[in-house]
Parts: sequence; structure tokens; C-alpha cells
Amino acid sequence: MGYPTKLLNEGEDMVLDLQPHPWFFRRQILTGIPLLVLLVLVFQVSGTVGTGLKYLVAAALVGWVGWLVIKYFDWRFTHFVVTNQRVVFRTGVIAKNGVEIPLERINNINFHQGIVDRMIGAGDLDIESAGREGQSHFDDVRHPDEVQQEIYRQMEANARRQAGWHAGATPIAPAAPAAPAAPTAAASVPDQITQLAALRDQGHISAAEYEAKKAELLKRM
Repeated sequence: MGYPTKLLNEGEDMVLDLQPHPWFFRRQILTGIPLLVLLVLVFQVSGTVGTGLKYLVAAALVGWVGWLVIKYFDWRFTHFVVTNQRVVFRTGVIAKNGVEIPLERINNINFHQGIVDRMIGAGDLDIESAGREGQSHFDDVRHPDEVQQEIYRQMEANARRQAGWHAGATPIAPAAPAAPAAPTAAASVPDQITQLAALRDQGHISAAEYEAKKAELLKRM
């Protein structure tokens, strides 16, 4: 069961859809093998003690199988997804948990592999990002070195794409300067005398100032 495509954004393309490496089951494997060996040995014991041990080991084996089934469904519904826009980690059968990191917010990616991890192609991945969490850790990633390089490639492509969008945006033209107001013709002398009379009547100028200005205007006629 792959990652649901309905959860992708418009224009988003899936690049990687990985489930955890089978090393995810290492605890079940390392406990199951000794349990099976013990079961074989117990069936060779006869008598009352042998019967009691058989029931005990059989019950432990049933519990181990149940543990394995639960772990399998956990593995089946865990996805590490890389798209051309983000990195998504999603897990859970009923209750879902997830991490979503936009490519432009990723600062650094580190991977870790032990000797056994390198032999089987598994490892851990740490992604440092700008945000509240800061760092996200992912266990049992398939070929983490290749995943690291793929994320860096998608980050570079995403940066080029966003730069192209900004470069192709239509620049906003500067606002044209306001046209100067058309000059108005100077008021006539009678109009100016009328305005002076209104200023005198409103108390803005004195009667003497009015008479002086009126006389000056009459000389211009």
C-alpha cells in the first residue's frame, strides 16, 4: 500500500515512497530464532516437566506471533516520502502521526550507518530544518545516503523553480507622478475687494487693513 496520492498538493510530484527497511523487524527476528530453537528442544523433553515447558514455550510463541503481527502493520503503514515540494513521514494504522518538512526550510541532512547497516543497506536519517521542531530523526531508512542525495537534488530543483517564478513575475510599474494642477486665472480686482470685505466682516482683518489693501488694488485698475 503506497502513500495516498490524494494527500499530495496540486502540482506536487512524488519522487520517493519508502517503507522502513526490513531491519525494522530486528527485535522480532533476534527473539524469534532463540524461541524456535527452545521450542524444538522442549519437545524432546518427556514427562510432566516436558509437558509444562511445552505449554509455557507455546504461550510465549503465540505472544511473539502477536507481537510480530502488530509490528508488521506498523511497518505496512509507515511511509517516508520525498516529493518535489516537501519531505513527509507518516505512520500509524488507526491513530496517525506525521512530520512534514517543506524543502525550502531544510537546512542540513545527516545519515548514520553502522557496519551491519551498511551491509544490509539501512540506516538513520536526521533532517535539520527551520521551525519549531528543529531536527527530525528517522530510523531504518532504506539506503539513507541515496535518500540524502535525492533530497538535496529536489531542494536544488525547488530553489531554481521558485527563483524562476520570482524572475517571471510582472514587475509593478511605479506610479506616475500626479499631473500638476492647472493654473487658475488670477481673480479680478473687484473680486479681490469682495474677498477682502468678507475677511473684514469675519474679523480676520481690521477695517484699516481693508481700506489700505483696497486702495492698493484700486491703483492697479
